[in-house]
Amino acid sequence: MTTLVLPRTNTAMMNLFLAQVAADFADSFVVMHVDGAGWHTSADLQVPDNIRLIVQPASSPQLSPVEHLWDDIREKAFPHVLHESLDAVEHAVSEGLRRLAAVPDTLRSMTFFPHMRDAWTHVTGAGTCTG
Repeated sequence: MTTLVLPRTNTAMMNLFLAQVAADFADSFVVMHVDGAGWHTSADLQVPDNIRLIVQPASSPQLSPVEHLWDDIREKAFPHVLHESLDAVEHAVSEGLRRLAAVPDTLRSMTFFPHMRDAWTHVTGAGTCTG
């Protein structure tokens, strides 16, 4: 799992994220599920050779694996809590992401849906994917 806390959401930040994922998984082929945000589909997006982006259909957040991560973080890192600063919010998010990264089987069960396995097989031409 690769996460970055960045100052904004735009194509430049997405390029930083993609470069980090490509480096973290340099020996792998990464199929990344993204929504139709402008920074995911920009002509200026620099997608590394070891990453393939699959854009989900419009208005279908239930298909996005990352939505399940955010649900988990909202439930566990922000239960009826009012943080006193943006730094405290960023800390809570970071701790939630670290917690999820520490349990890969749980993370996989929350994100590696059948349609993602099918997409991986289609994109790579491979027969079986273990996640």
